[in-house]
Amino acid sequence: MSYTVKDVLRMEVAPALGCTEPSAVALSAAVAASVLGREFESIELWLDPNTYKNGIAVSIPGVQNYVGIDLAAALGAFGGDPALKLEVLDPLTPEIVEEAVKFVREGRVQVHVLEKGGGIYVRTHLTKGSENAEAIIEKFHDRVTSIKHNGRELKDHPLLSRAERAQHDTEKMEKWLSGLSLAELVQLLDSLDEEDLRFLAEGVEYNMRLAEYGLTYGPGLGVGSTLERLVREGLTKKDMVMAARILTSAAADARMSGVKLPAMSSAGSGNHGLTAILPIRAVRDYIQGTSDMEMLKAIALSHIITAYVKAYTGRLSAVCGCSVAAGAGATAGITYLMGGNLHHIAGAIKNLIADLAGVICDGAKASCALKLATAAGVAVQSALFSLHGLDVKATDGIIAATPEQTMRNVGQLSTQGMIETDRIILQIMIDKQFKGV
Repeated sequence: MSYTVKDVLRMEVAPALGCTEPSAVALSAAVAASVLGREFESIELWLDPNTYKNGIAVSIPGVQNYVGIDLAAALGAFGGDPALKLEVLDPLTPEIVEEAVKFVREGRVQVHVLEKGGGIYVRTHLTKGSENAEAIIEKFHDRVTSIKHNGRELKDHPLLSRAERAQHDTEKMEKWLSGLSLAELVQLLDSLDEEDLRFLAEGVEYNMRLAEYGLTYGPGLGVGSTLERLVREGLTKKDMVMAARILTSAAADARMSGVKLPAMSSAGSGNHGLTAILPIRAVRDYIQGTSDMEMLKAIALSHIITAYVKAYTGRLSAVCGCSVAAGAGATAGITYLMGGNLHHIAGAIKNLIADLAGVICDGAKASCALKLATAAGVAVQSALFSLHGLDVKATDGIIAATPEQTMRNVGQLSTQGMIETDRIILQIMIDKQFKGV
């Protein structure tokens, strides 16, 4: 079976409010509460290690200055709308937040981390007297695979069936996508239609709003606004590399601080979406005569390459996907936008992976803005290098003769080579939490 670019965009690109891991936890709790009701006595959670790692220290969307997986679950259960999927926390009010915070402080939420990860897994169990409800999310952040009431499977529940219809063939699509050559990936752009272009333009608008907020208010770590200030003070210059770094990190500052603005995600991650889109939007201002359509086609290629890499690395891993997946997508899109041919796009991808393959993922948090700034800058640099004849050779490290094999090597590094690294990262983070360090 074959797919179109529309299928890839539909399955891999979607709005997400705040960090997707706490959003997935909130969604699972909201689904369970839709069965049991908003009055419950306790919440119990079971999470895969990477979902726990990415949700432990990041601000909860729409609730700035609050972090915690336990609170994300309570917020979803008390006030989340499961029909909104990853924008589940959009309806929150100050009263709901106060109620959820009190619930957590009373010790009524228990969180368990599974010893081994097999992809995204969130199981939420709510109790009320002799009644209980349970919801499970697996493999994708908004894929509800099981809903139970008092132990009985609700196989016809509309939230379950809707999630299944939306996600049932994503794995097949990713398998198909991962079997294509770079030339075939680029050829997918030929089938873009007006609907696709409008959707891509919407993604630019979503992520630009986050960037503008970050630059205006300097939330989170303030990486984007600090870089911009350094330019104003004459301590550095604003070229297309710096412009990409400023725009992308400013959006991450806003998103990671819990600002109530959705991001257009890519491959299940809002930060991937920022990295896949905003460097290309920044570079566009430096290329005279570039049309909106050319920019949107470049962004479509970025999403496609991001999905291609993630098909090998998995949704969550010890490797920073914003660097090696969305970064690869961004550099491919930038090279395409600058008029590069297939050889140039291949070289840009290999250049970027040679530069960023060792960047670890130590969870979602404010300092992700630093990594996004790096990924955005290297994406532009790698494109420029390739267009000027610099191309990392196959004799170097994990770089292969082709971009396809290079991206597969990154997947092998992520899924096989860094299992122990991922375990140690999580252990350090857990130790810090319980020791208060």
